[in-house]
Amino acid sequence: MSAYLDELAALLRAGGVPVVQAEATVADLASYVAETGGDPEEEFGPVGEFAGQLLAARAPETDATDATEWRWTADIFTDRQMLARLGDQGWEIDRVDHLGRFVSHRDPERPQRWEYRREPSIAGSAPAARLAPEGWEPCGTWMYWRYFKRPRAASVGPAAQLDSPPAAPGRSVFFSRRFYVVLAVTLLAVIAPEVLWGRSDGEGPGFLAGMAVGGCVAIAVLAVMWLWTARRRS
Repeated sequence: MSAYLDELAALLRAGGVPVVQAEATVADLASYVAETGGDPEEEFGPVGEFAGQLLAARAPETDATDATEWRWTADIFTDRQMLARLGDQGWEIDRVDHLGRFVSHRDPERPQRWEYRREPSIAGSAPAARLAPEGWEPCGTWMYWRYFKRPRAASVGPAAQLDSPPAAPGRSVFFSRRFYVVLAVTLLAVIAPEVLWGRSDGEGPGFLAGMAVGGCVAIAVLAVMWLWTARRRS
């Protein structure tokens, strides 16, 4: 019995178990064997296999979802395009985090295609109730948009299964040129009043009026872009 338990302790230590934990585990097993009066190898099996079982049991459990998790983001002009592309590669959206990133995963054993749609969130729970009968389920909310997903199998059947999905893209940020144009216009609208109307101390009615004009311009540009995009993709 002593030789078996000594070898077991050595295998546990070699597998990364701290000495104190390895000794405590072996002591418990020794007490058990002493009470039953049995042979350790008959009770637990070959020492090498038993040590492997103990090491596997103490390893942190990892879900396949976590092992393949991928976070990425896109602007309002490209989000649906990227959702369609990545959904076709087997990426399932779990949620949208507080930074506006899509938290997604792909089943490593049985990957399948997913499809997505975006709805205005100002409608409250109405879109969820309306889309549920068609198999759509919520998968995240960001700003004024709600996102829904469903397996592509709902529309194409077995063809939704993926045999050899491609690797995740090498980048995780997908911003379009229009996004940068809007960003530049917004910054310009905020900075221009200071240049055109502001005094050196950044005070006075001219500066305030300029800020108001700049803010209105920025809001107008964003509103036009938002409406144009919504209509173009509806």
